[in-house]
Amino acid sequence: MASSRLFNNIGRIGIGIALAGGIVNSMLYNVDGGHRAVIFDRFQGVKPIVIGEGTHFMIPWLHRPIIFDIRTRPRSIPSITGTKDLQTINITLRILYRPQAEVLPKIFTNLGLDYEERVLPSITNEVLKSVVAQFDAIELITQRTLISQRVSELLTERAAQFGLLLDDISITHLSFGPEFTSAVELKQVAQQDAEKQRFLVEKAEQSRQANVIAAEGDARAADLIGKALGEAGDGLIELRRIEAAEDIAGQLSRSRNIVYLPHGPQMLLNISGAAQ
Repeated sequence: MASSRLFNNIGRIGIGIALAGGIVNSMLYNVDGGHRAVIFDRFQGVKPIVIGEGTHFMIPWLHRPIIFDIRTRPRSIPSITGTKDLQTINITLRILYRPQAEVLPKIFTNLGLDYEERVLPSITNEVLKSVVAQFDAIELITQRTLISQRVSELLTERAAQFGLLLDDISITHLSFGPEFTSAVELKQVAQQDAEKQRFLVEKAEQSRQANVIAAEGDARAADLIGKALGEAGDGLIELRRIEAAEDIAGQLSRSRNIVYLPHGPQMLLNISGAAQ
């Protein structure tokens, strides 16, 4: 009997310890690193306090902890919008976001745990449409940095209204419709033709200028020759005849068909007689 009572007492103690352990365990909850908790009270609703990392007490049934991840996370959001010149574009933003820890009770009350699904796609499309509509399709390529900066500023400001912090925003994809692609190809062909025509015009202009310079040189040479003849008279002409005769005689002396060359004035082809 004594041993039976001992075992019964031990069993009761074990059950009591187990029940006490279960109750204590139900009163504890953990908040891991990079997370925060918001307490929902069945009578008061969401309490306006944010619980930090660690192990905390709560009243079972009355309180329920809601855990939020406050670490930075990536999100890619595609959007289809129109440009100033009515071209359709496909654009994708990569956003690094996180909730603002101080306003987690407000975020849970207004948006719930899936706050990013409710907010980010909506405000991203809103901002992209408002910014892209201010630029032509070509400007989206040539001024991509400026457009990305404007989108980042407006989207960061808009997200802050919902308690979201955006650490980084970048355009990861940008494509145009087939109509714009065809128009760009036609424009490139037209530009190439225009460059070719410009090259031909420049070449013709350079050729014309070269001809003008050559004509001016010939005119200058003729003018100098005229002046020289005026100053030297027949003596210059006679000198040119002698030089020409000497050149001809030199060529004939090297020819195999000539076996005899006269000496004296006859070698100069009777130039002196012609001069008389």
